Amino acid sequence: MNQKQAKWVYLIILSIIWGSSFILIKKSLIGLSAIQVGALRIIFTSFFLFIAGFKAVKEIKKEHWKWIAWSGFLGSFFPPFLFAIAQTELDSAIASILNSLTPLNTTIIGIALFGVLVTKRQILGVIIGLIGTVILIAKGAEFNPNQNYWYSTLIIASSIGYAFNINILKRYLNNLGALSIAVGNFVCILLPAIIVLVFTGFFGQVFSSPEMQQGLMYVIVLALFGTAFAKVLFNKLISVASPIFAASVTYTMPLMAIFWGIIDGESLSFYQLIGGAIILLGVYLANKKNNGKAITK
Repeated sequence: MNQKQAKWVYLIILSIIWGSSFILIKKSLIGLSAIQVGALRIIFTSFFLFIAGFKAVKEIKKEHWKWIAWSGFLGSFFPPFLFAIAQTELDSAIASILNSLTPLNTTIIGIALFGVLVTKRQILGVIIGLIGTVILIAKGAEFNPNQNYWYSTLIIASSIGYAFNINILKRYLNNLGALSIAVGNFVCILLPAIIVLVFTGFFGQVFSSPEMQQGLMYVIVLALFGTAFAKVLFNKLISVASPIFAASVTYTMPLMAIFWGIIDGESLSFYQLIGGAIILLGVYLANKKNNGKAITK
């Protein structure tokens, strides 16, 4: 399988896995707190990755560790907490659509901090994407008055973290293996996650709470597939594709997440769907291959 074929295979598999992650987070929150979900997801992912290839950490050189740490915290530590907290107030389908801002943020951060060239079409795409975000949030607040749409900012913050992570991986860590990066990320963030979990009182409650034990099962599935396996697969995608193509996994993730959300009784208004479609249009324009000249840097 050549690189062109591989990147599409990776993209499809990641879309299915990550599109299903939102409903798993929702289910795990039935018995666990948002902070516990985030910490447990990191801890179990670390466990699975260390079993799969802890020896791969030997590939990481001294000069890599700074970027491994930044990548770990921005792409793997803060987002699990922010998504779990956000989904205490927002439906899983909405969370997935807002996560589609990742390619836009990847473009913006690449332009601002990593010297990526920008075209008029990319600027238009960013503006359209932001308009779609405003529509989605505003109409969502009207359609679901029982949900606090200020929590949308946590999803947006996560997408910014993912955007930084993508640019860091491509710019500074592209010569490392996917498993090495993933293991290195979780070497950096495991201890902080354990400390956070201890302070939630998890160990004093889980053995007497069937709801927490059920939530724990969802987190284990989420950690194994949605984080550990997907993390390695995403790093492989980064190695064979551009940062923008890799970020485009968020094009198709919402389809799977909306499917699971509808099965679970969630509903979306017509205007929310329009807002989501506008976001995806903006993402498409911002990341469409350009044959013209860039206008700035």
